[in-house]
Amino acid sequence: MANKKKKKIEIDIILPNYNSADFIKETIQSVLNQTYKFWKLIIVDDCSNNKTQKILKKFSKNKKIKIYWLKKNKGAGYCRNYAIKKSKAQYLAFIDSDDLWMKDKLETQIRYTERNNFSFTYTNYETFGIKKKYVYPKKEYNFKKFIHDTSICTSTMLIKRNIIENIKFTETKICEDYFFKCQILKSFNAHCLDDFLTKYRVRENSLQSNRLRNFFWIWKINKQFNNLNFIQNFFSLLFISLNSLKKYGFKRL
Repeated sequence: MANKKKKKIEIDIILPNYNSADFIKETIQSVLNQTYKFWKLIIVDDCSNNKTQKILKKFSKNKKIKIYWLKKNKGAGYCRNYAIKKSKAQYLAFIDSDDLWMKDKLETQIRYTERNNFSFTYTNYETFGIKKKYVYPKKEYNFKKFIHDTSICTSTMLIKRNIIENIKFTETKICEDYFFKCQILKSFNAHCLDDFLTKYRVRENSLQSNRLRNFFWIWKINKQFNNLNFIQNFFSLLFISLNSLKKYGFKRL
C-alpha cells in the first residue's frame, strides 16, 4: 500500500497595522521571504493614512495575503481579535508591523513545535533600532512565571489554533497582548526555541516606550482581568520592571 503524503501544516500570520509606512514593506517582505511556504498573511489595517494604505495595496493582489480595511481606528487588540475570527489554519503566528523575521523562522519553529508536541512556542529575539541587544527569555513559562517576566515577544509566538477558543486580546490602548498570553498560560505552558529568529524594533515615541504608561496598564489588566490582589500586583510590576531593565536597560520598561 502506497504511503500517503503527509498533510502540510498551514499557518495563519496575523498582522495589525496602523500608520506604519516607514516599516510595513520590509515587514511584509520578511514574511514573503520565508522558506516555509504553507502560510497565509492576514493584515487588518486600522484606518491608516493614505501613505500606508498605498503601500499595502501593492501587496493586495498576492493570493497569500488578505487585507481587511477598517473604517474607524479600533486599536491593535481589536485588529488581532478580528484576524483570529477570520483565521482557519491549524497554527497562528503573530508579527507587528515594524518587526522582522529571519527567513527560516516559520520552518524552524513549526518543526520544533511539532516534534515536541507543544501547543505554544516562542523564540529568542534581537532588538534593533534605538536599542540593540540579544534577548534570551526563560526556557519555559507558565502563568506564575509570566506575570513576573513578560519576555515572550508577540512577534516570536506560534500557537495552536485549538487552544485559543474564546481567548481574546484586550482592547486596551497598550499591553493588549499581555492578558492574551496570561489566559493561555493559565492552561498551557509555553516553550522557547533557543534561536534568534525575530528582530524586534525598539522605537522612540512608540506606544510601548512610556514606562509609567506601561505600569498603569499592566496594573489595570492585572487587577481587572487577572484578578490579582494588591500585593500580587505589586510584586508582578516589581519583577516585570527588574527583568525589563535586564533586557533593555534604563531607557525602556
